Amino acid sequence: MDITEVAKVSGLPASTLRFYEEKGLIQSTGRVGLRRLFNSDVLERLALIGLGRGAGFSLDEISEMFTPEGPEINRALLLAKADELDRKIKELTAMRNGLRHAAVCNAPNHFECPKFLRLLRVAGKNRFRQPSKLKENKFK
Repeated sequence: MDITEVAKVSGLPASTLRFYEEKGLIQSTGRVGLRRLFNSDVLERLALIGLGRGAGFSLDEISEMFTPEGPEINRALLLAKADELDRKIKELTAMRNGLRHAAVCNAPNHFECPKFLRLLRVAGKNRFRQPSKLKENKFK
């Protein structure tokens, strides 16, 4: 398959495919003129990359999962990411519920509604906590 076909089937722009090749996530098998050629199994790799990106893995983390023999998935990393997603789902569910309540709340002012104020506290706590988390991870 040439790069145009891969882009059409995968839904990814050719620039993304070239970037993924540059990062070592996919490999072309040659060229016809200026167009890169790929084996059809590149679509499976792209699907795995898409799944990983959707789950919040960085391209570097995904890259570590590819070996010449095929994907070698770090199960501990998967479990940690699943735990992180569970926390995010819980947080988003609480926010959704709070927003739904705020939309129908009978309080004359949202700042008089205890449930809305709890939502603000949770949102503020999570928002202001994250930069320090990023700092910690940066130095690991």
